[in-house]
Formats: sequence, C-alpha cells, structure tokens
Amino acid sequence: MQSPRSIVIVKLSAIGDVLHGVPVAVAARRAFPDARIGWVVEGRAADVLAGHPAIDHLFRMPRGWLKSPAEVLSLRRQLRAFAADVAIDLQGLLKSGVATRLSGAKTRIGHARPTSRELAWYAYSHPVATSLAHVVERNCDLLAPLGVTASMPEFDMPHWPVSRLRMQQWLHAQKLSAAPAIINPGAGWRSKLWPTERFAAVAHGLHRRDGLQTVVVWGGDAERAAAERIVEDSHGAAIMAPQTTLQDLGELARLASVFISGDTGPLHLAAAVGTPCVGLFGPVPGSRNGPYGRGHACVEPPALLRPAWGDRKTDTLSMQGIEVADVLVATHTLLARSQAA
Repeated sequence: MQSPRSIVIVKLSAIGDVLHGVPVAVAARRAFPDARIGWVVEGRAADVLAGHPAIDHLFRMPRGWLKSPAEVLSLRRQLRAFAADVAIDLQGLLKSGVATRLSGAKTRIGHARPTSRELAWYAYSHPVATSLAHVVERNCDLLAPLGVTASMPEFDMPHWPVSRLRMQQWLHAQKLSAAPAIINPGAGWRSKLWPTERFAAVAHGLHRRDGLQTVVVWGGDAERAAAERIVEDSHGAAIMAPQTTLQDLGELARLASVFISGDTGPLHLAAAVGTPCVGLFGPVPGSRNGPYGRGHACVEPPALLRPAWGDRKTDTLSMQGIEVADVLVATHTLLARSQAA
C-alpha cells in the first residue's frame, strides 16, 4: 500500500474513549509525516484534541448529527473536500461506520466482529481482528493494514497556555505548600461511582501521612454536590476546585502530584498528560480500560465481586469492594516512585 496523503480518524465520543484513540494519530503522524490527518469528533470531546500536533483538522459534529440530514450532508461535503485516502474507525458503531463511508476513502479500516457492533463492519474494506489487550493497544492494531506498528503508544498531548495560567493562578491563591492530589468523584455510569465518604477518607489519609492537600474536581450539579460532601467530610484535607473546562482540567492535572478517580474521562485525560494516576475499577477490568502507560495503578475489588459483562452498567457492588486502605497504599506507592525519580 502506498503512503497515504490524507487520513481521517473517526472516534466520536466519549472523552475517555477519544483519548484512548490519540496514540493512533501520533503513530500515524510519525509513520507518515507528510500526510494530512483529520479527526471526526462530537461535542466537548473535541476540546481534548484541540491543538494536538498530530492532528491537522477536526471535523466537529454536534451530538445527534446522524438524525439530521443537513448535518449528514455537511459532514459528507467536508470529508469529501478533505479527500482522505484512508479512514480509520476506532468506534465500531453505526454512526461511526456512516462517517467512515461518508469520507469516500478507498481504504476503510475498523475493528472486525464482534468488537464492531450495529453492522458497522459493513463500512470497512479492511476489518481487523484485534487482541484482548488494553483498548489503546487494540486501537493501535488498526494501523496494521498500513504497515504501521505502534510498539510503544504515546499521547504527546498539547499544552493549553491560557488554561495553565488560569490554574497556576488559582493554585497560588490557595497557598498550597506542595503540588496537590486531585480527586475526581464523578463517572458516566452509576456503577462506576465510589462512595464519597471513602474519597473523603483518602483525602484525610493523604493529609495526615504525606501532608498533601487534595483538590476535588467536578463537572455538573451532581458532581458538584458529591465534591462538596467530600470536602465537608475530609476534616480540612480537601478543597473544592473551581469550575473547569476540559483544557483547564488537563493543565490542573499536570500541576498535581497524583490523580485519583474512577473510570471516566478526567482520569484518562490526567493519564494522557502524564500525571501519576490511581484508577478505581469495579465493573470493568483495569487491564482493559485503566490509565495507560507507566507510572499508574489500578485498584480493583476481589474477582468474585466483578459483575458479568452484561451487568456492568447496573452493578453497584463491585465498587463497594474497593477499600480505602488499598487506595491509600496504591497512592503512597506512586508518590514514593515519583519522588525517587
């Protein structure tokens, strides 16, 4: 296969899933430095890709675009003008399969069944059977038809200077003596939530043993209420973060000593920018979805508490099996490693 002149990547949402696709763009850029690389993405997830050095153009689509003939035609016009030789569908759903076909690319790559669903595989000229490894590595497997091997996937995330200055100024105003820990209590599924009183106990433990102050980040009213409960129950060990954009959150994570969270977009953003992360994984295994790369840890319940795959969105017992002591041990271990490096 000749080197492509232009490549379009399709990963529409969610934030964590989009971040898990970033190493594909990085590897493609290194393999084909002269190619133009575009990305089709929905809603707020575009903010974590903005300014990325591996991406030349973002096709920003509103949520629900597939139900609007005008939006579908608009995307088709934009993609045909981009004239992609190769389209790579990292999502494997109907809407991503449609976007892949709309690209007009002759080489259309995606996950083979059963990873792809909703008949998305009909859109592909090159369906790829991927491994059972971490989702980042499975995404990078899709570069194989192009002769590219991403043996060490990297994120190479951009810096957002305006957000960094804003977060530096806010931290300075808090008069913290050291880089704080960050706790993120939110999650997209109820089954991925950890009790707020346990997060508060972690913040208290970090303050008592390590002298660390904890910043609790949040997004939306429900997460703000959870953050307020954590701060209230932390015995003065935690403070509320201001309202942040995704780029603010990325830069705040860069300024932190450790990031503690369940399986959700902010955790994967923190990992992507290089912050040591402790991920709490109940309904899905950390080996598949955990913070990717070296310098992170996953805390999981006993195997007997992990739900069947079909119950992963409704089960609430698995996260209850994660103990405060285990999270503190994992966090202390990461902090000690960071200080020794």
